[in-house]
Amino acid sequence: MLVQRKPPVADANGDSPRVTPPKTWATGVPAVVHAMEYSLEQTTARRTGLTLLNMNQTQGFDCPGCAWPDPVPGHRHRNEYCENGAKHVNDEATSRRLTASFFRRYSVGELAGKSDRWLNQQGRLTEPLVKRAGSDHYEPVNWSEALGLLADELRRLDSPDEAVFYTSGRAGNEAAFVFQLFARAFGTNNLPDCSNMCHESSGAALHETLGVGKGDVSLRDIHHSDLVFLVGQNPGSNHPRMLTALEQTKLNGGHIIAVNPLPEAGLIRFKHPQEVRGVIGRGTRIADDFLHIRVGGDLALFQALNLLLLEAEDARPGTVLDHEFIENHTSGFAEFAEHVRRLSWDDVEAATGLTRAEIEKVRDLVLRSERIIVCWAMGLTQQKYGVPTIREIVNFLLLRGNIGTPRAGACPVRGHSNVQGDRTMGIWEKMPQSFMEALGREFSFTPPARHGWDTVDSIRAMLDGRAKIFLGLAGNFVRATPDSRTTEKAMRNCRLTAHISTKLNRSHTVCGEIALILPTLGRSEKDRQAGGEQFVTVEDSMSQVHASYGRLEPASRKLLSEVAILTRLARHTFGDEAAKKADVPWEEFEADYNQIRQRIARVVPGFDNFNERVAKPGGFVLPNPVNEGVFPTPSGKALFTTNELRMLQVPEGHLLLQTIRSHDQWNTIPYTLDDRYRGIHGSRQIVLVNPADLQALGLTDGDRVDLIGVWHDGVERRADDFRLVSYPTARGCAAAYYPEANVLVPLDSVAEISNTPTSKGVIVRLEPCARRVGS
Repeated sequence: MLVQRKPPVADANGDSPRVTPPKTWATGVPAVVHAMEYSLEQTTARRTGLTLLNMNQTQGFDCPGCAWPDPVPGHRHRNEYCENGAKHVNDEATSRRLTASFFRRYSVGELAGKSDRWLNQQGRLTEPLVKRAGSDHYEPVNWSEALGLLADELRRLDSPDEAVFYTSGRAGNEAAFVFQLFARAFGTNNLPDCSNMCHESSGAALHETLGVGKGDVSLRDIHHSDLVFLVGQNPGSNHPRMLTALEQTKLNGGHIIAVNPLPEAGLIRFKHPQEVRGVIGRGTRIADDFLHIRVGGDLALFQALNLLLLEAEDARPGTVLDHEFIENHTSGFAEFAEHVRRLSWDDVEAATGLTRAEIEKVRDLVLRSERIIVCWAMGLTQQKYGVPTIREIVNFLLLRGNIGTPRAGACPVRGHSNVQGDRTMGIWEKMPQSFMEALGREFSFTPPARHGWDTVDSIRAMLDGRAKIFLGLAGNFVRATPDSRTTEKAMRNCRLTAHISTKLNRSHTVCGEIALILPTLGRSEKDRQAGGEQFVTVEDSMSQVHASYGRLEPASRKLLSEVAILTRLARHTFGDEAAKKADVPWEEFEADYNQIRQRIARVVPGFDNFNERVAKPGGFVLPNPVNEGVFPTPSGKALFTTNELRMLQVPEGHLLLQTIRSHDQWNTIPYTLDDRYRGIHGSRQIVLVNPADLQALGLTDGDRVDLIGVWHDGVERRADDFRLVSYPTARGCAAAYYPEANVLVPLDSVAEISNTPTSKGVIVRLEPCARRVGS
């Protein structure tokens, strides 16, 4: 039994922050120390050792945190994890347990007043729980009653489209496939997922221009590229193992350009904790150049680079552009070139905050580089014009033939484990007709034809009563979504909300008239079924599919796997009508996941001989036609696009805010109140503002302010009592932590085409606030 070194945290967001200078390097020995300290607070040394030595190993389990790919077998370190991965897996492997007495003590109303961190720190869920209509407490319930209750409510709906089936990226491929199959057999395509809120813009832009909504880059490509752009991402905190790959780029002679509104530590220098140079040396400089760009200025930057490349070709015909590639493999070049040549440098400088000289310096480095990769993350995808920005990046890569060739390409860095795999398995509200036809043939039913709701539209539907039941497969929907008060109102408007979860989070406290918590196994835990011990599979950001084997004993004997919960729910829901709905062997699926993978192989392209191929160490890479010179677009060629340069107009006296994660945070859950790389300690009620902007606004470092969101619907969205921190953000821009600042993001403020909430581009004003009573 664990003797806890520290009790679960007190409930506070911190009121007396300590601010130190931002770090100029990431990782090193301190990262190891912090990871071990947190892990040993959560569980025993033995359990910590089991998790860390099995994580990201070929016979171990995939890190449930980020989706960064693993090195090929034979080239993995025995400690193949990062600080955040170590914290995340041991946060889930904690020895703390939630029992019935906890839920007798705390009402749902009381739990709703607790912080995200406090809720998470209480420990693992151990048995199914129900909040009955009219009650304000969860109480234990057996699995049959819990799933029967949910099934009864589903059957009572007037239409299957009154149900919403949400997926977060933590789910494995097998559970994701079963989940979408259940939803479609039930009769709806309402399958929103966390991709709707992060990389939907990437998929939309890449699918339109290249015909495939995924990147075309491998780890080896990054290691050997001449030039890598890191745009709108913070690898030091959000996917730290990427720093190892970027260090290899530098050691191989490549160059790196960072483009970001904040000078993040991981973009400056990396100290590899498993190398001498990272322990006693200065480590490796990551970014050779840093473009301190304004929020939302990336479209203008890449249009300017494209104009400069066209002009360089004019000056030296035949030496800059890859004319053979453009002629044989692309369409739309003439229209694109005509459009870009009309670009105004005044607009570029206003949008980016950069000088022409800074951009021309980048142009010169581009001209000296044969092979180029552009990596990006949510700093781009959550912009209002995120899709046009990514299309412009594709234009940039197409000009010199840097698509579909080794050491070059487009690299959307997805943050959540298996978020890409879930989409491959069919978790999408508008899957292509070819997938739907294959699914229908395999299971002898007709899938629904009408497209479903994405995340934003699901919230709207719950808000106005069109959706009455919400079922979440993993995740923390309430805190991950925008416009927090509106989302909470929508969830409370439901007849029933249910969540398949490992730990308590705020979504369990903001619930419908009836609420269920369905506790499940963690990624690191053994999954024993009637057919023996099972493994699951995941797909990383670079389309590598591999197996994940749980190694720990489950936190409770009453836990079920995600697959078991979903297949049993299907049997409760369809009952004797199951054969009429679809020919699905739900009981066989639960007993043996090989059966699920056999069906996946017949439905999902690229998964032929799934069981045989994934059994090999390291698994297999899904085919990407782009890497074979094939572009499955309507024209059969990669598409140059014309993208109007637009920028958000910020009124005088206002700032453009982006939401960010702290270093000590995974998804919606902060592990501590610190963000040590940025020098913030003891609070999350922080807003980072450039010192020149503070002076212009008549404010000073340390002032307390309310953040007021400005949006044309006339609704005042407030985040109260934040401490100002003078910080080297781009001029005119500010940053505050997610999810605390989600309240400022209007539900209707979404990216064009992708409908992604625009968390990177919230117009705010800062109002000095009087200190509250008790503060």
